[in-house]
Amino acid sequence: MKTKPVFVYKGEALAKYNFGSNHPFGPERHDAFHGQLAALSMGESIKYQSPKSADVDQLALFHTSEYIDKVSVASKDGRGFLDHGDTPAVAGIFEAACNVVGTTLSAVDSIMNRETKRAFVPIGGLHHAMRDRASGFCVFNDCGIAVEHLRKNYNIQRVAYIDIDAHHGDGMYYPFQDDPNLIFADVHQDGRTIYPGTGDRSEIGTGQAKGTKLNIPLPVGANDGHFQHAWSEIQDHIETYQPEFIILQCGADSLAGDPITQLELSEKSHNMAAKSLSLIAEKCCQGKLVALGGGGYNLDNIAKAWTAVVEGLID
Repeated sequence: MKTKPVFVYKGEALAKYNFGSNHPFGPERHDAFHGQLAALSMGESIKYQSPKSADVDQLALFHTSEYIDKVSVASKDGRGFLDHGDTPAVAGIFEAACNVVGTTLSAVDSIMNRETKRAFVPIGGLHHAMRDRASGFCVFNDCGIAVEHLRKNYNIQRVAYIDIDAHHGDGMYYPFQDDPNLIFADVHQDGRTIYPGTGDRSEIGTGQAKGTKLNIPLPVGANDGHFQHAWSEIQDHIETYQPEFIILQCGADSLAGDPITQLELSEKSHNMAAKSLSLIAEKCCQGKLVALGGGGYNLDNIAKAWTAVVEGLID
């Protein structure tokens, strides 16, 4: 039986989510990835999809109305910051962030409607944004919105969120730390050495959710061997809880040579993670898996890591 192609999202609307050429989250990330992907000539294994925009009601599944209004106003002025200095309020960032969220939700819808089993959104994975504020280059948290979207519109309750970005996914851990149905696993550079300073081993969830959260901090200089050791623990954690849908945040900033992190992974770790989760998804949830690009500030690393993820998603 012919397998369905992996949906990969592409378009200027996604590329517009950036903070200018002098900012680490610059305007060339989208095209760096798609240039590499096109060179691999994957043919019918992938199918390109266009970005979509989210509306305010979709944003409000996760974010407060006061915060949504704040971003809308600041985006028109295009001055100052949305947080304490990492995330500029550049003109048009509200609309650009809505495009990221809408595209992630479109990918989720395509999977739930059985148009595809797996999908990749290159600029998605904005995992630092909190319900009421921006943080760490992230305006709206498309990961968190996707979880709430699945619950509201598809009655999917038990979602697994796996994060291999170099930075801890604090915008997913803390809003869901007491939620026993959000299965969380995050391998990242030790928070004592990098932003946002969180993600200690002891953070395993609270209340009824205690034990459903797994944080694995890696030391500075950690390589593929360290990652592989951590991954075996993540794999067991996810399989234990039998999720109904899987979200992978696959930031490329954990590769060696990123300008703002100090891990030494290669794209092999990203490929392994995508392959492993694809197999788990087949066993647990009829293959339902969306991968979101996340961070990464070395363009060559973005190209290598994200294409490795797409390769891992292909049957």
